[in-house]
Amino acid sequence: MAERGKNTGGKGRQKPVIVPDMGRLQPQARELEEAVLGALMLEKDAYSIVSEILKPESFYEKAHEKIYAAIVDLAISQRPVDMLTVTEQLKKRGELEEVGGPFYISQLTSKVASSAHIEYHARIIAQKYLARELISFTAMIQGKAFDESIDVEDLMQEAEGKLFEISQRNVKKDVTQINPVIKEAMVMLEKAANQKEGLSGLRTGFEGLDKMTSGWQNSDLIIIAARPAMGKTAFVLSMAKNMAVNHNTPVALFSLEMSNVQLVNRLIVNVCEIPGEKIKSGRLENYEWEQLDFKIKELYDAPIYVDDTPSLSVFELRTKARRLVREHGIKIIIIDYLQLMNASGMSFGSREQEVSTISRSLKGLAKELNIPIIALSQLNRGVEARQGVEGKRPQLADLRESGAIEQDADMVCFIHRPEYYKIYTSADGSDLRGMAEIIIAKHRNGAVGDVRLRFIGQYTRFQNPEDDMVIPPPTEGGGATFGSRMNAPIGSTATPPPPSAADFPPQTDNPFGGVGSDGPLPF
Repeated sequence: MAERGKNTGGKGRQKPVIVPDMGRLQPQARELEEAVLGALMLEKDAYSIVSEILKPESFYEKAHEKIYAAIVDLAISQRPVDMLTVTEQLKKRGELEEVGGPFYISQLTSKVASSAHIEYHARIIAQKYLARELISFTAMIQGKAFDESIDVEDLMQEAEGKLFEISQRNVKKDVTQINPVIKEAMVMLEKAANQKEGLSGLRTGFEGLDKMTSGWQNSDLIIIAARPAMGKTAFVLSMAKNMAVNHNTPVALFSLEMSNVQLVNRLIVNVCEIPGEKIKSGRLENYEWEQLDFKIKELYDAPIYVDDTPSLSVFELRTKARRLVREHGIKIIIIDYLQLMNASGMSFGSREQEVSTISRSLKGLAKELNIPIIALSQLNRGVEARQGVEGKRPQLADLRESGAIEQDADMVCFIHRPEYYKIYTSADGSDLRGMAEIIIAKHRNGAVGDVRLRFIGQYTRFQNPEDDMVIPPPTEGGGATFGSRMNAPIGSTATPPPPSAADFPPQTDNPFGGVGSDGPLPF
């Protein structure tokens, strides 16, 4: 008992032993790294198998990273890769002793018999590298999340950017043999042949445009550009309405410029044919209320999904687009407009580089989701500086902030309203009042050319010229044109009066009980 008391009392008392946490090793595969390097020095064609899978930094061991970098140097200069040439190259780089000398190089070749499983081993090494990258990334984000001086929203955007970079570096697509691709192309061809219009893509509702483009094609990036006040938003809203209401095509619209309420108001003006100022003020005539109630039914349950997140990053767009396609079966995405987007979380030397990254990411997203993406874009002031009728037509060089937009896009369209520049007659003598030209300046998979549409400024709407009667130009003997201030010549303050009710006999089949067959004329 005394002995027991001695062991447990005073300074001689034994404390319970706590086994410390041994910690964690970073993901690594040292043996596989040695096997891959040995195989590369044994087989002359082995490098071509792993060149797209591995980079020098993929190796965990610093010595292995330097040896692989030497092998890459030899392969690029088309010199043979073996134990002797690698040793010589490392000697030139001044790194031979750092990696363990010629003895270690010779050891690597003795640890493997052939390159039979080199691709499988290389993929495991690449996965370990990716796991290390993710660990480093999450540790960095965790450290910054504890820093109260850093804005959480900025941190989230940075995290999205870094994760996007990691995923882009490691996304590889295998080569496909041509047979299944031919079958897919034939299916698309048969589908287009079975449609009476012969369209293989999505209809816009604008017949001339559909005929020239065969509809918007899947995986295409389409840029629609114009100077301010030309009607970019009006055009895509008219198109979205046509696609969603007339053809039941689900459309996603990312509006960085206008709120969703403003967009819906524009749609109401477009569909219900009621002037925008009346919609804003709410001062509608009785027949206009009836017209609104009757026509707004078209918009209910229309598959149009609006997101009005300001200063949207391309990474947020990517996440939201994937979800929209998965949950709502979105067939087309419209972005209004490209220059208001950002690529937060990534560092750039200039705004041009950032816009270039955005346009490249949009093209990549269109390919990934296999749907057309339409991005609106502003033009620079080059149009305003040029003189003459042809000088006012937009050109590819007028695209603002980056030449990469023109390069990445499958199609570039310009909206041009000659009337805005006081050009009322075309070269062929046709009247241009109330007309807009859609100029297809670049078309990777088809023809370029011009398509004319009617622009009704009063209702901020584009439509086919044949969908409405054309009012002849005024003559010296009288006549009148109808329009809004938006369509009036520059400098004009007067707005022509609408037609009076006395000019139109009442009709019994009018669902609004008002004048004419559809209320006042839309001009």
